[in-house]
Amino acid sequence: MRTTSRLVTAVMIASSLAATGCAYHSSSADVYTASQAQREETVRMATVESVRAVRISANNGQPSGIGAIGGGALGAVAGSAIGGGRGSIVTGIIGGIAGAVAGNTVENATAMRDGVEITVRLDNGDLRAITQSATGEVFRPGERVRLLSSGGVTRVTH
Repeated sequence: MRTTSRLVTAVMIASSLAATGCAYHSSSADVYTASQAQREETVRMATVESVRAVRISANNGQPSGIGAIGGGALGAVAGSAIGGGRGSIVTGIIGGIAGAVAGNTVENATAMRDGVEITVRLDNGDLRAITQSATGEVFRPGERVRLLSSGGVTRVTH
């Protein structure tokens, strides 16, 4: 019965971690939040000066710890199921450490996405650099683009 309760606990932890992974905050020029829809944006025209690929961290470079905690818990439960007595404790500790490291690695990898930094020259001569998620939209130096700005958020589109 003890193994069954451990399995149920492990499944609950994994389910809650999967659900938290569904929260998605986009920096794409193609995705608007409900509060951004139907709001006026300032439109400025510009010419693309340069484009470079970047990586965007969804967690602002600071892991939430959910991956490490969840991985550690799952590893500890799985590890403690191996062996008996003191062996169970030791394998639980080792499993917990290994799970925490693996969970942290998975969290960091899933938090990264491809982005693009677009440097543009506004019609008044000012330079601006805007970073956004990479989508199917390709920007090339010399192209005319639109900068859509509202509430401190600027998007580059064709």
